[in-house]
Amino acid sequence: MLLCRKTDFARYAILHPRLEALARLLDTQDFAALPEGRHDLLGDDLYVVCAPQAVTRPSALLEAHRCYVDVQWVVGGTEEMGWAPLASLSTEDAPYDAERDIVFFRDPPLSVYRVTAGCLAVFFPEDAHAPLLGDGHRVHKCVFKVRLDSAAGP
Repeated sequence: MLLCRKTDFARYAILHPRLEALARLLDTQDFAALPEGRHDLLGDDLYVVCAPQAVTRPSALLEAHRCYVDVQWVVGGTEEMGWAPLASLSTEDAPYDAERDIVFFRDPPLSVYRVTAGCLAVFFPEDAHAPLLGDGHRVHKCVFKVRLDSAAGP
């Protein structure tokens, strides 16, 4: 997991070529102005889902992905996100859904982070996360889905 300001994301982008592409796009595109919904940037290899969302869950199931990195950018507001290393989890809520590239766990988060406007939380397949924790306020966010291997996946 990485937590950084959007302006610092480029220093971590060397971890994967599609993260480098995302860093360039973050510098040149106004994603905050995109309408709600999914927007393809490099097809299924890199896309973004933008939406204002209610942060209404005092707790949530941890989720993890095998094929995609989640880059969650809080555009406006503040969001709390739970985190735990995938290797420490033992209680799946349901089997892995390959079509949606997601698995949920009943284990509690190890840590909870406050992610403020202008910051990114980056979750790799080794990171289980519980987004949208909170007490009823609203947050505007964009979730970038970055495929790790174009040959793998749903």
